Amino acid sequence: MYKNDRRSFLSRALALGSAAFLPFTVNSREQQEEKETYELPSLKGKKVLFTYGGWPGHEPEKYRDYMTAWLKQEGADVSVHDKLDVYTDKTTMDNIDLVMQIFTMSQITTEQEKGLLDAIRNNGTGMAGWHGGMCDAFRNNTEYQFMTGGQWVAHPGGVIDYTVKITNHSDEVTKGLKDFAMHSEQYYMHIDPNTKVLATTTFNGKVDSWIDGCVIPVTWKKMYGKGRIFYTSVGHNVDHITSVPDAIEMLKRGIRWASGSKYLPAEKWVNPAYK
Repeated sequence: MYKNDRRSFLSRALALGSAAFLPFTVNSREQQEEKETYELPSLKGKKVLFTYGGWPGHEPEKYRDYMTAWLKQEGADVSVHDKLDVYTDKTTMDNIDLVMQIFTMSQITTEQEKGLLDAIRNNGTGMAGWHGGMCDAFRNNTEYQFMTGGQWVAHPGGVIDYTVKITNHSDEVTKGLKDFAMHSEQYYMHIDPNTKVLATTTFNGKVDSWIDGCVIPVTWKKMYGKGRIFYTSVGHNVDHITSVPDAIEMLKRGIRWASGSKYLPAEKWVNPAYK
């Protein structure tokens, strides 16, 4: 029998409260994320629109050849265009599953942008890309940047040695991958906080002292309306990313994830953390 006094009542209440709270304290953020991950979809039979052009320094033709060969090997139905007019073709945009784009430092018309964004936001088409071909494509188009989740602003020192840290080890895109070294452009970016960050990089102050120790996301997922968005900032040129097994594997997994946009539920996440 419990004593019928104030102290005994408070002791029992605290014990019950602690027991009720235990399942939540034991459950870590990564365990919660584990519950929200899905097996990566296959590219087989998926309709992929690959657009390329813009600044030649990012090797759009080489990426076209490498990526389309891989996509076809995976069983995807690939349509390749070297102009953005295809974004205004409603029939095409209504029927594709995924957009992949490498179009650095370019311009997009109002009609082209609307066709692309409507397909993603309203139809649930996915989009996946890398480096400047996706997140330094259209500097004047803020709605496009709202969709992608980030915009390049600098790469201090140009091509340098830096490290990419995998920060989410439970997501299917990065599960089993290890931190890796890059010899490429380390992108300093302005980032939408409404993203699920999978990998980051830390800057030093050798070139710009005021960013010493800054942590910037490298790889993320996000949603734009109904559409899945995947981006990674690695990949200044083809050799830079294909020479690093974990880097190219991360990109390929992200492409697969985005390709399931029309067929799988939207992933939900809150409280994104950069490190």
